[in-house]
Amino acid sequence: MTKLKTVSQYKEGLLGKNRAALAQAITLIESQAAKHKHLAQQLMKEIYSHTGKSIRIGFTGVPGAGKSTLINAFGTYLCDQGYRVAVLAIDPSSTVSGGSILGDKTRMEQLAKHPRAFVRPSPSQGTLGGVHRKTREAVLLCEAAGYDVIFIETMGVGQGEGIVKQMVDVFVLLVLTGAGDELQGIKKGILELADLICVNKADGDNRQKAVLTKKEYESVISFLYAHSSSWQPRVLTTSVYETGDLISLWNHILDYKSWLIQNERFEQKRGLQLSSWLQSRIADYLYESFYGKQELRDTLKDVEQRMQKGDITMEEAFETIIHQYKQVNQPIK
Repeated sequence: MTKLKTVSQYKEGLLGKNRAALAQAITLIESQAAKHKHLAQQLMKEIYSHTGKSIRIGFTGVPGAGKSTLINAFGTYLCDQGYRVAVLAIDPSSTVSGGSILGDKTRMEQLAKHPRAFVRPSPSQGTLGGVHRKTREAVLLCEAAGYDVIFIETMGVGQGEGIVKQMVDVFVLLVLTGAGDELQGIKKGILELADLICVNKADGDNRQKAVLTKKEYESVISFLYAHSSSWQPRVLTTSVYETGDLISLWNHILDYKSWLIQNERFEQKRGLQLSSWLQSRIADYLYESFYGKQELRDTLKDVEQRMQKGDITMEEAFETIIHQYKQVNQPIK
């Protein structure tokens, strides 16, 4: 496909369900070039009315929990059932090149080759929370391109699950057998974020252990939600080799979506996603308005050194930085 240049070309390609056009559109919105930012903004306005019709699902879990492998199998199953599946996988960034270093397309080779799927690994580029700052826009582009199901995969527990939770309708936590040890490494707050918990790699000799681990997590969840009237997260076992497990996972996701709709919380959740997006944009702007200025970075380095020598207090260092920030960002009259 030739390089797209205009908003109308991008829009036509997206609405025509062209995967190459989608890939180019995501590259456009991720670009930091000033000439691309305006074009990207215009594109987002043009396609906005064609978004919002997918189900957005987040996946997190400790490294080694099998997130990519499960997404590969689960996404392929859904594609075979007639759905169109997009995967936005967040890779840790290389400190040298700034690019992705895990290569999710190679770990999801079967799904990436499916004609009804789209897999896009994006580097976190050091963004707070370990997610790409343009992931929300990428979700909307995927929806405009006609994808029914959108997966967002985090780098791992402790690296973006709170942020991704604010982007999705359903948040799935993957854990492994041996809940006693596992729970030591998973904070209570992460369990409270989860809408579904999958004890993964529940196959072969590990199947029985997975069943026992499932019961342990159910006990913990029962305790955490003992006095709550909200959704109580379901715990299930999953194996990429068991089609029944993939069917069960999908049914649980649909059950949760139905619960949200019946309790008038689905639209409320989508509204919170927009609020979170706005707050994130404000935070990004403030971050760039500070660290994007060389004179502010120089002042910061200077006051840090003076503070460490005991020449100034923390409060004096802070006031110096803020005073300089206001001067640098003062509108030109």
